[in-house]
Amino acid sequence: MKPQFDIPCIILCGGKSSRMKEDKSLLPFANETSLAKYQYNRLKPYFKEIYLSCKNNKFDFEANLLLEDSSIYSPIVGLANIINKTNNYDKFFLITVDTPLIKIESIKELINQSENYDITVAQTKRVHNLCGVFSKDIKKVVNSMLLEEMHKISFLLDSVKTRIVKFNNEDEFINLNHPEDYKKALSIIS
Repeated sequence: MKPQFDIPCIILCGGKSSRMKEDKSLLPFANETSLAKYQYNRLKPYFKEIYLSCKNNKFDFEANLLLEDSSIYSPIVGLANIINKTNNYDKFFLITVDTPLIKIESIKELINQSENYDITVAQTKRVHNLCGVFSKDIKKVVNSMLLEEMHKISFLLDSVKTRIVKFNNEDEFINLNHPEDYKKALSIIS
């Protein structure tokens, strides 16, 4: 079966998880041993290729990894790594490991709305800066930000041609930052 989306999916799994107090990518979720495995298996059938972007291989399953060789925890570092290591594509779908409830229809909407934009991201009550389509045309800005030690993703969105796509379902875009968010997502998914 041909995948629905002709771009790769990158799942960001390299954060500190400081608010969760443990590595959230390794938390069990639904019927999987980890949130990372859940996201990977759930999204894999829809994309041409799928990768986990992380600092090291901490997973109990086989996956395509984009290992970051930096000790800095920053989505900008992650983006630079992704851009440099995915040579066959002009753009990619980016999602954090801690947003497991986003619907495939919403991903399709983001991809469909991304033409002629450098970045296309979702918005509910707030903008979800790391959930959307990213073009490799942002490489120069990303590299410049790294040189200036600027790690705010909002600065990147303001510096390139960005499209914001509005969605109404707040629960669909829940970020599992705190233990109570994790419990809420588990109750929604069950």
